[in-house]
Amino acid sequence: MIPKNAVKGMTLKMLPFADAASEGLPLRQLLRLSLFQISVGMAAVMLLGTLNRVMIVELSVPAMIVALMIAIPVLIAPFRSILGFKSDNYRSAIGWKRVPYLWFGTLWQFGGLAIMPMALLVLAGDSAIDAGTFGQVAAALAFLLTGLGMHMTQTAGLALAADRASEETRAKVVSLLYVMYLLGMGVSAVIIGTLLRDYSSLLLVQVVQGAAVVTMVLNVIALWKQEKMAPMTKAERSAPMPNFANAWSDFKKENDVMRLIVTIFLGTMAFNMQDVLLEPYGGEILGLSVSATTLLTAMWAGGALLGFGLAARWLSNGIDPFRMGGRGVIIGIVAFSAVLMSAPLASPVLFFAGAALIGLGGGLFAVSTLTAAMTINVSGVAGRGLALGVWGAAQATAAGLSIFVGGATRDLVNSAANSGALGDTLSAPSIGYSVVYQIEIGLLFITLIALGPLVRAKGVGTHNPQTLGLTDFPT
Repeated sequence: MIPKNAVKGMTLKMLPFADAASEGLPLRQLLRLSLFQISVGMAAVMLLGTLNRVMIVELSVPAMIVALMIAIPVLIAPFRSILGFKSDNYRSAIGWKRVPYLWFGTLWQFGGLAIMPMALLVLAGDSAIDAGTFGQVAAALAFLLTGLGMHMTQTAGLALAADRASEETRAKVVSLLYVMYLLGMGVSAVIIGTLLRDYSSLLLVQVVQGAAVVTMVLNVIALWKQEKMAPMTKAERSAPMPNFANAWSDFKKENDVMRLIVTIFLGTMAFNMQDVLLEPYGGEILGLSVSATTLLTAMWAGGALLGFGLAARWLSNGIDPFRMGGRGVIIGIVAFSAVLMSAPLASPVLFFAGAALIGLGGGLFAVSTLTAAMTINVSGVAGRGLALGVWGAAQATAAGLSIFVGGATRDLVNSAANSGALGDTLSAPSIGYSVVYQIEIGLLFITLIALGPLVRAKGVGTHNPQTLGLTDFPT
């Protein structure tokens, strides 16, 4: 008869993320902590996808106002570095640092989603009285609260995971959190899209406020008993707080850390400029149906998960994270070249292959840079929260800015082409899209140049072999 403990141990070892656990962060607590990434992914889908479409189509809100609302969470992204620094040095009687920021981030995120549907209905004029500019102010406040909550929750949550993980398992924890974020986005998109299929004002209120409740439930479960109490004396609590400027100065002294920030920004810009253009490109240029273009998200997600599996194998073989990021950049160059060539060749197959490769390259790049950020050897008054806040600030700011730049570039170039300003040769409908994809390829080459010296750097990231334990990740 097989002992019960042996069966239990064998079952845990068979789980895909078993190797990410350590003595300081057992598997059950790690999986529970990762739930905050699902709530952040859900909020991201809500802000950038569902509500974007609802405001423009169902509520007939002007596109300029919608763009402004969606830009608000991006505008506050640079403050993630300050939030991370504050969580590094937070002082309380019981000694918690990360949990208070996780909790208050949850409250902001919950509050923003809770008031958002009513604010949007007032913004669209669906109210008993003329609210004037109140609807715009209320909607802006809702997006601000939600965005602030997302940034605070994710920064503190990543820092807490990095604090509790061991040196050997930190890269594995990064990968788990990355997959949970993708999972949160994917599952939320399907559920929310299905619930809002038969749109009504009441249904909008129920779905968005339901997402607020789910956010609260997931995050409370995630943070419960995740940080040990370490009571501080009154003298410790009353000691002067470290200065952010000094912490930033210490942080910048780390080898090539500023180059890492620039690389993250450039690479994220390059991979995300196409976010709002791929589906229109497939429909307008290649003549694909709506159902066909919706498969692009699945192709991108499949490529990202494949990239994750490759990252697991390569890191387990001791590859440098930055070298792995370079492979992601090269794959991205091939991907955008395939998308670019799909129009003159009239090849949907090449287009879909390019979309999958974008997910693959972007996934490798994201995992490599996040792994580097979580393993930076900080010194002085700078802490890991600051490092992860800087990563999040660079990544989120670049992602938001790139979407705007990509859409604006496509519109401006197409407008010039339609007016004849570019001549007869450059008057094709695909010219605006082509310019954006070529810019992205150029940015990827620049990213590769910035990334090169980091492979040889010794003070940034980790160069030790990392076994993610996910080479058998189920598909």
